[in-house]
Amino acid sequence: MHSTDYTDTLILPAPDTRAETATAPPSGKRSIAELQYERLSGADYTWTSDDLIFDVHCARKGIGEADRAAERERFFSKGQPCLRTSPLTKTYGWAMHFDSGGRIALLPMGSNRLAELQADPSVTIRTAMKSSR
Repeated sequence: MHSTDYTDTLILPAPDTRAETATAPPSGKRSIAELQYERLSGADYTWTSDDLIFDVHCARKGIGEADRAAERERFFSKGQPCLRTSPLTKTYGWAMHFDSGGRIALLPMGSNRLAELQADPSVTIRTAMKSSR
């Protein structure tokens, strides 16, 4: 099984993001950004990357609870893009911190907490992937 989980890692907004501040993605379209934001916003250190990516996949594909165990096995039998490709980090100005258990907190760019984590030598720093414009 492949995994997208990180531990003790900070994913910074993409260097080419156009965002000047962190903003919520538009709602109503059930986009990946919207679904990820719904799950992470106000739920610090609840989700792992694998759980988040898989839950969003199931929500978009209409996969019910009864079929999720088999679908998870199939889904992670091949590599999946990690959250460095998330539209939240690429487009909407958010950073993501993964604690020692791999749980995620969503952090707005420019926040004091983000600066603290960037200065912490025990935290691995990664940046979101650049947009292919």
